Amino acid sequence: MAGIQEHPGERAAGDPIKLLGIRDTPLSVDEVFRAVGDDAAGGTALFVGTVRDHDGGADVDALSYSGHPSAEAELRRVAEKVVADYPVRALAAVHRVGDLTVGDLAVVVAVACPHRGEAFEACRKLIDDLKHEVPIWKHQTFSDGTEEWVGADAC
Repeated sequence: MAGIQEHPGERAAGDPIKLLGIRDTPLSVDEVFRAVGDDAAGGTALFVGTVRDHDGGADVDALSYSGHPSAEAELRRVAEKVVADYPVRALAAVHRVGDLTVGDLAVVVAVACPHRGEAFEACRKLIDDLKHEVPIWKHQTFSDGTEEWVGADAC
């Protein structure tokens, strides 16, 4: 009998990048989760980033994300790197731009792999690299009237 590692489902899919986008419309966890559905995946990890009501000890009143014109191409590059490093069956990542309010979804990423450990690791790599490498900036306005811009490495 063939070993488990020889089954095609244990390897990365031919084209595992199913959904990528930088959007100015509300994001959907269901859309991202459906995009990574794969019968050969035993583990799917999903991360949802939401707008919180505070940052750095101050109350956040308003928040806006802006993306460089290259943001979607950089998102694809980050996704391709994750796919190259893990046995990804399916991957999806979307990030919001524009004006958001507390509780809005800012980013949703998901990765499906043959096993849960791989899925967790690949999803963590995807969101961390997206935040550090994709040129999306956050502009926050605080309740005390101050504001700040935050670079892609901390948004």
